[in-house]
Amino acid sequence: MIARLVGVVREPWNVVEIFVVANLAFLTGDVYLAHSVNAFERPAEWVPVYFSIASPLLLIVAAIVRGRAGRALALVVGAIAVVVGTAGMLYHLESHFFVQQTIRNLVYTAPFVAPVAYAGLGMLLICDRMEDPRGIEWAQWIVFLALGGFAGNFVLSLADHAQNGFFNRFEWVPVASSAVAVAFLLLVVLRPEDATLLRWTWYVLALQVVVGLAGFAFHLRADLRQPSPRVWDRFLYGAPVFAPLLFPNLAILAAIGLWALRRNVAART
Repeated sequence: MIARLVGVVREPWNVVEIFVVANLAFLTGDVYLAHSVNAFERPAEWVPVYFSIASPLLLIVAAIVRGRAGRALALVVGAIAVVVGTAGMLYHLESHFFVQQTIRNLVYTAPFVAPVAYAGLGMLLICDRMEDPRGIEWAQWIVFLALGGFAGNFVLSLADHAQNGFFNRFEWVPVASSAVAVAFLLLVVLRPEDATLLRWTWYVLALQVVVGLAGFAFHLRADLRQPSPRVWDRFLYGAPVFAPLLFPNLAILAAIGLWALRRNVAART
């Protein structure tokens, strides 16, 4: 049993599937917490919660079934994830930004980039099932999707911290860090066989892990210091405690892509 599990995690494409399942399951609690702020005012706000509960189970079934049926089921889940993510982004923007397109409304609306996480996970599934995982293009797609995630992190960090005018100067750190990650990952996509670039990109990804864990600690401390007597309200109306964990999460995804690139280059050599 242990040998079989080791065999599974030795292949990058299997690790990506595990990554998607874990992230969809985690989003259940994250979305529930975020939408509890307005007590699920719109019935549509329950859709991502239900999808996050059902999709990991469906993907486990797809992994067990395998073959054409398993592939088709995974592609359907991926397509639905893209739809849920795109629709969620439009719903979030509808609150203020579509009424008047200003920077202020973009900053103070619901976090419009957050639902795109579903679309990114859906595209990961589609890529994993449609692209040859042994080819360099598959690895480039994984790195590119991680790049897109860090671009979203840049926007989220900038918009969220702009709400308090970057009161603490350290709030600029995730903005700069995500920008650096975007730059390096873009170069990796364009120059996947540059060994020096790949080596430095590993250091950049390690930095993202440090920034994310430090941000999580800062957000958690800020929430626990809230004056509300109820612990739930401190997390509900305080700093988004899970948001900084996107940095190590995306670093893991990018690392999978770098791992696949290194294996592909080594095989060619």
